[in-house]
Amino acid sequence: MAEPTEFLRISNLHAWYGESHILHGVDLSVNRGEVVTLLGRNGAGRTTTVKSIVGLVGKRTGSITINGREAIDMAPHQIARLGIGYCPEERGIFASLSCEENLLLPPQITSGGMPLEEIYEMFPNLAERRNSPGTRLSGGEQQMLAVARILRTGARLLLLDEISEGLAPVIVQALARMILALKAKGFTIIMVEQNFRFAAPLADRFYVMEHGRVMESFASSELQAKMPMLHEYLGV
Repeated sequence: MAEPTEFLRISNLHAWYGESHILHGVDLSVNRGEVVTLLGRNGAGRTTTVKSIVGLVGKRTGSITINGREAIDMAPHQIARLGIGYCPEERGIFASLSCEENLLLPPQITSGGMPLEEIYEMFPNLAERRNSPGTRLSGGEQQMLAVARILRTGARLLLLDEISEGLAPVIVQALARMILALKAKGFTIIMVEQNFRFAAPLADRFYVMEHGRVMESFASSELQAKMPMLHEYLGV
């Protein structure tokens, strides 16, 4: 079996918003084709970690290597061109545009973007609602649209921030199927998740964060043995 190839490595990452020092020396790595979940309570530094990867914090120091390239001093648009797609918690759907117009809005920034037909195959709900205004989509459809939109850009590393939050169980199940389908297509995924039951069956590896640091990391095969520790950190 081939050795896993590293897509992302973060070393001694510190990040600030203004004067607030949020991350205190984060170290983590993600292999190509892996699903990795960042677990932790609110304020643990998980969202700041993914925002730091794409350069959306006030200041960052340390090292962020993407596909072998150092990105710590790059601007967000340069980082995106390395094949990174970020789906923020607030989704950012344009209300005045139709579902399809929202999908077509981002430019293709690197080769290999998913064509519209393939996106509609993966997200049949969006195909049905292609002419509906953004405001008329349900919360689940908006979340699917937010993820689908970054697939067109050619991104191969997807940063998904709390995509299951506030959604009905049937929609959360559909999102789980979507993540497994994306993984089968070779995408690399980092999820920030509060919903442990959603994340647990999907992830290959987990990082547990607290106070802007990685406290624990483990593989999915170790999940049962790690449950007492997770209960302590997360209350799950």
